[in-house]
Amino acid sequence: MNQIERLLPGYNCGDCGLRNCRDFAAAVVDVEGLKRCPMLNQDRYKERIGQIGELLTITQNDDEIIGVMDGIRADFSLIPLKGEQACREDLHPFDVNASLKPGDFIRYRPLGCPITHFARVLDFKHSIATVNMVGPLHLLGHDIHFQDIGICMVAAFEGLVGRGRMPSIGETVRFLPEHCMMQKVHSGVVVHSEGKMVRIEAIDLKVW
Repeated sequence: MNQIERLLPGYNCGDCGLRNCRDFAAAVVDVEGLKRCPMLNQDRYKERIGQIGELLTITQNDDEIIGVMDGIRADFSLIPLKGEQACREDLHPFDVNASLKPGDFIRYRPLGCPITHFARVLDFKHSIATVNMVGPLHLLGHDIHFQDIGICMVAAFEGLVGRGRMPSIGETVRFLPEHCMMQKVHSGVVVHSEGKMVRIEAIDLKVW
């Protein structure tokens, strides 16, 4: 991790959705995940992507995807859809008065998770908000207005399979969302797949 951190631009800007470059170095699992760092796309840093990729190949075993917090082995890691900052999440707010629209920023806490999340709303239909998590408040800037919608149930994740095996539809799986700040393994049921894209519902933080 230290070697990867030294190769990052080191601006600690938070545009990747994490607090600083050290947290990003600890969370990144593959070369695709490096796209979350906008600074690495600058010409002066592009050659470092290959160097970091080599380190990831050496230091990470594709057969061993282990949650940092719980030590549980996952079937695969889940990375964002192309062009997005984090995996998509479908949230059901317990606040029946929540009224959201695309582009809104929200603060919430997923049921069963001790971490407060901030997200940008992509869609809101039938009391379900589809969001991209954007991280702690300081990453949004001082003038960003957000709605606090309290505790939410996470109904689904949608993203791409990164490391690990492709699951089958209907299979109960253990997966590690790349953007999870605690790097905790989640579980759920795969209800749709298309290429590397999967949709996982019946999300649970209790992994038996």
